[in-house]
Amino acid sequence: MTGVIVHEWLERYGGAENVVERLTALYPDAAVHALWNDAPERFPGVGETWLARTPLRRRKALALPLEPATWRHLGRSEAEWILCSSHLFAHHARFSGPARQAPKFVYVHTPARYVWSPELDERGRSLPVRLASPPLRAIDRRRAAEAHSVVGNSAAVRDRIRRHWGVDAGVIHPPVDVDAFTGEYELSEQDAAVLAALPSEFLLGASRFVSYKRLDLVIRAGLAAGLPVVLAGDGPEREALGRLAAELGVETHFVPRPSHPLLVALFRRSAAFVFPAVEDFGIMPVEAMATGTPVIARDVGGTAETVLDGVSGALLSEFDADAVREAVQRVRELDPRAVVARAREFDATVFDRRIREWLPS
Repeated sequence: MTGVIVHEWLERYGGAENVVERLTALYPDAAVHALWNDAPERFPGVGETWLARTPLRRRKALALPLEPATWRHLGRSEAEWILCSSHLFAHHARFSGPARQAPKFVYVHTPARYVWSPELDERGRSLPVRLASPPLRAIDRRRAAEAHSVVGNSAAVRDRIRRHWGVDAGVIHPPVDVDAFTGEYELSEQDAAVLAALPSEFLLGASRFVSYKRLDLVIRAGLAAGLPVVLAGDGPEREALGRLAAELGVETHFVPRPSHPLLVALFRRSAAFVFPAVEDFGIMPVEAMATGTPVIARDVGGTAETVLDGVSGALLSEFDADAVREAVQRVRELDPRAVVARAREFDATVFDRRIREWLPS
């Protein structure tokens, strides 16, 4: 059976893009459609909508009110099934021709945070989005009911789907390339110099430097545990994080955009990977566990499913000093082999099998 894969928009990097990449590998004959494609080297031959030819492709919040109608006019398709990878409105997708009657399978990264959960995404607090949200919720709930089958990327997202859309969904966790983090890598001369300049032990945080990732709590964790901090990544919060580290007197090292071998080395040298963000799933904690590194994270959201307290890390309800200090002490005693074994439960091969069981062959 021939199919078509639909995704919101495509970027060079991102967990949702990793899912799409895996789906296209599983179904290489399926056409791919997106609102716009900012990663043509990674995703060649993608069908784009009219929004791709406008400045709105750079202004997602402003494009938001136009997206539901755009998804309803994707043109003719002969597809016998439609797979929507959705974190906004991709599940609204509708084609003309035979595909108009094709069953729609929806893989949900989250119901639109902008619209349904603005407390989880500051972009949802902007005036245009707040004005547009009430009618968009009504449309979104109707369109979700069109799906033949729905799965969320975590139990937390499954619960959100039921609460916002009134739809019962299954769960298929996103793919994590565990083997990419268990192997040995030779560092380039430049990466080796970066690693050599870092402390022999530290707490590690890694993500885009944006406010909702709460990297400020990684710095505060270093203060509580009496350990230096390494923050890997880059983003608009870089200067603010540097100021906070200076104010608190926490030795903090920044490693912008580490290569994969260097990231693996950072995981392995760290005492723990500290992940304070509330994520729908959270791939980086699983990648950390794949290196044998324990994770300190919140006991809500995706990490509550992936991190086993006392086995592969420590789960906290609050990131206060006493809780963090105790968590660092606890994770020092964990068996790295058990940490890796937990990560393997989320390997990409598991995702492949579950997707093939879900979609028609």
